[in-house]
Amino acid sequence: MGPMCGRYATTRSAADLSALFEAYDDSGDRLVPDYNVAPTDPVPIVRISERVGGSVLSVARWGLLPSWAKDTRGAARMINARAETVATTRAYAQSFARRRCLVPADGWYEWVRRDGAKQAYFMTPRDGEVLVFAGLWSVWRGAGDPLLSCSVVTMAALGELALVHDRMPLVLPRHRWSDWLSGDDADPAGLLAAPSAQALAAIEVRPVGRGVGDVRNDGPELVARVPAPPLGALPEDPVLSTLF
Repeated sequence: MGPMCGRYATTRSAADLSALFEAYDDSGDRLVPDYNVAPTDPVPIVRISERVGGSVLSVARWGLLPSWAKDTRGAARMINARAETVATTRAYAQSFARRRCLVPADGWYEWVRRDGAKQAYFMTPRDGEVLVFAGLWSVWRGAGDPLLSCSVVTMAALGELALVHDRMPLVLPRHRWSDWLSGDDADPAGLLAAPSAQALAAIEVRPVGRGVGDVRNDGPELVARVPAPPLGALPEDPVLSTLF
């Protein structure tokens, strides 16, 4: 299958996010609801700032640019960092060790080919609460102002989510937020542990319309449920434990 995740929605306001994460709002009024986030778009992240002395809500460009990158052309290919190699890959290792972030979202999209056409699905919490992806950030200093960028950590898909795509974001429940932001990178297996079966069951796999396939489209209608055939039976004995 293709890269994952490559499209998602994040619509909460800066005020709501800064309150939720108890983070200083450093977004500068640059956040707007976006139901169709695509690579290189501006997105909210929560990170630790030494300058502020705690958590800050920032706006980053989706597609991580390592500090040593010569230009910005490769950013769109670096929207995802694989959990299996994130601690050792040159492009991500420094960020995994020292610059981890939370990426708040409403949910993410994937497509399944059925009967010659593609059916879009939106993976979102059943209770409407925020979904938090494990992320990485970096600052690139080119000719202009410093550019803050980020990447979403992905892992092998589990449970029902594996019927939609073979990869999924590493989703972090609330009790893991603090460790992801500032925990010891000497325990990568602990930081990168898969979500529990309970957390996975709380994610709805919702069929949605074709509109999300065009990045120019935006709005709440993109996440509205549409009729679609069932995905099918779950794989036999799906693995709902950690990968590491």
